[in-house]
Amino acid sequence: MRRQAAPVRSFSRQIIKTMAKRDYYEVLGINRDASEDEVKKAYRRLAMKHHPDRNPDNPKAEELFKEAKEAYETLSDSQKRAAYDQYGHAGVDPGAGMGGAGGFSDAFSDIFGDIFGGGTRSRSNVYRGADLQYNLEISLEEAARGTETRIRVPAVEECGTCHGSGARPGTDAVTCPTCGGHGQVRMQQGFFSLQQTCPKCHGTGKIIPSPCTECHGSGRVRRHKTLSVHIPAGVDNGDRIRLSGEGEPGQNHGPNGDLYVVIHLKPHAVFQRDHNDLHCEMPVSFTTAALGGEIEIPTLDGHAKIKIPAETQTGKVFRLRGKGIQGVRSHAPGDLLCHVMIETPVNLTDRQKELLRELEAINLTDDARHSPKAKSFMEKVRAFFN
Repeated sequence: MRRQAAPVRSFSRQIIKTMAKRDYYEVLGINRDASEDEVKKAYRRLAMKHHPDRNPDNPKAEELFKEAKEAYETLSDSQKRAAYDQYGHAGVDPGAGMGGAGGFSDAFSDIFGDIFGGGTRSRSNVYRGADLQYNLEISLEEAARGTETRIRVPAVEECGTCHGSGARPGTDAVTCPTCGGHGQVRMQQGFFSLQQTCPKCHGTGKIIPSPCTECHGSGRVRRHKTLSVHIPAGVDNGDRIRLSGEGEPGQNHGPNGDLYVVIHLKPHAVFQRDHNDLHCEMPVSFTTAALGGEIEIPTLDGHAKIKIPAETQTGKVFRLRGKGIQGVRSHAPGDLLCHVMIETPVNLTDRQKELLRELEAINLTDDARHSPKAKSFMEKVRAFFN
């Protein structure tokens, strides 16, 4: 009896841990007769409220988020919900099945035997397909205005030869002789009776003596498919577009996964995007910066003119409101910010050099007036060394 004491204590702690969990209906704040839509809406509301990204300074938010997710995963599954309604947390907690004969292990198996019919205690083995990701490069103009494009992606489809069965036409899968079609085998280890996935059929309950020559028994083949993708106006770098049901197919007629198209913006020759704002460098000639004038600059909608006041310096920023990009979730477009970059003249003629020397000589007679920043800088340099 002493050898049994440790497992019994461990099992008791597991029961206490299971009973300490909050009721899933209480977690989501719904009635026990709530519909699937009510369960989904309640979870979305809590997920938005407690998501860790929205609460970086609140460690408790992550616990509440995980608790809501766990409740949703149980109550959104009709089979798990039925087990939970009848047996509580013990009906859906895998760790609660650690007892011996007559304990929670047998009760847990009985629960799922009743749900799946016939008391066979087999698994349904219906799985949702995996989600896939496709990286799509688009231009800044396409992101700003939106576009329609077509993509060619690798896909896994149901085998047309065996229609997904994995067996050669004219033959069928047969019941696994190891587990008798249950998908699980029971192992007796002293006081405990344990169940594990059948190593022969990997939990399916069937084996295929004559595999299909097209898919080699998998029931699926690799193909390429072309999909049309709608790019909404205002998408930004890293945004994802979900194509529902275009991921990998599920197993045993489970639902397909989704395909996520991730947007990547190509570098632009003129503009750099910063959320909804656009930035560009605006070359201004030496004389225009000194005397003032008007220059023409490009925008996504065409051309615009900017008045350059006299004595404009490098680094000056001119803002054109509403000439940026209107994001997908924005109510108004951003701005275009033009950064002045005064261009030093090159390839000068002798006459041009002579005129610039005359200008420099005139400036030196009163450099504090004509070059105040240079004079201020030199004073700071002298103060530093002194």
